Amino acid sequence: MRRTVLALVLGLGTSMSAQRAGVPKIPFQSVPDFLKLPPDLYLGEVAGVAVSSKKHVFVFSRGNSTGPAYGASGAQLLEFAADGKFIREIGHNLYAWSFAHSVKIDKDDNIWVADKGSDMVIKFTPEGRVAMVFGRKQEASDEGTAPLKHPRPPLPPVDGMFRQVTDMAWDAAGNTYISDGYINSRIAKIDKNGAWLKSWGEPGDQPGQFSTPHSLAVDAEGDVYVADRGNRRIQVFDGDGKFLRQMTIDVPFDSDARPAIGNKPSLPLTGPQTMAPGAPWAICITPPPNQVLYSSDGYPGRLYKLTLDGKVLGVLGESGKQPGQFGWIHEIACPSENELYVAELLNWRVQKLILKPSRENIPGQ
Repeated sequence: MRRTVLALVLGLGTSMSAQRAGVPKIPFQSVPDFLKLPPDLYLGEVAGVAVSSKKHVFVFSRGNSTGPAYGASGAQLLEFAADGKFIREIGHNLYAWSFAHSVKIDKDDNIWVADKGSDMVIKFTPEGRVAMVFGRKQEASDEGTAPLKHPRPPLPPVDGMFRQVTDMAWDAAGNTYISDGYINSRIAKIDKNGAWLKSWGEPGDQPGQFSTPHSLAVDAEGDVYVADRGNRRIQVFDGDGKFLRQMTIDVPFDSDARPAIGNKPSLPLTGPQTMAPGAPWAICITPPPNQVLYSSDGYPGRLYKLTLDGKVLGVLGESGKQPGQFGWIHEIACPSENELYVAELLNWRVQKLILKPSRENIPGQ
């Protein structure tokens, strides 16, 4: 019987508060100086990281910044070998490059990126050639071209178009799910040939509504997990957009914990929950057969390991600038349960993490 039968009868969320006190800390190490950058190449804010079947690491950074102080473009896609050696830049000066947000690798090693600034999703072949484009960048020659507005309520969404797109993921049939994003607050579904099938969601805090759907993952059964960051929850849907359940991450933390940047949040927050403990900035699901989910928050700046039903198995890290500390993890790649790659905005880096969980943290043990 599918896990979804365990879900919520009336669309209510699953809070793991009953097991909070027993959440163990997972020991781990950060591999020092993992990426080997050429002398004349620099990362900016690292928005995305992904790993291919060859263990190559792809980094989508807000580097190569050009233009004025306000509205400058910042997007650069780099590939590294499994040992961190630099291989190449992909899509140098691509028309879609504006403001990097995420990168993912599909089962065929195609490279996908979501650019929040251009409102576009680009599919590259493994060789680095553009295969498909989704969405459309504003025309530079249009007198109305300007930063997108955030009216409340937002303007009606348009099929095939995005407003500050954030991420993408796939099911076994090759359908692509795209989180659209900061303004439209919906999930789009596109088939393997690039045809727009449907979308679901709208701004709000009810089941099936979103406040910045920021990251996506799909499990082996085809269920779609949405990091609903502004609502401090992960919502789960079937492939047609039917709401199945939601999860919240409630783990005690040191009340003296400092944020990675800015003033310490005054909890509980009112309005968007972006800086609330447990609010999911990035999520990742490990490959089958024994899948687990990882999620990161901005404050207190930790990573969480969960079962797909929402039980918190462990926690690691804290805010900071040293190895093993984090500055706003924006994307997670999890090629295996105990090997993670995290992209950090504030520290301008990717960390490779090797986890050393105790046996009680291992599902089925």
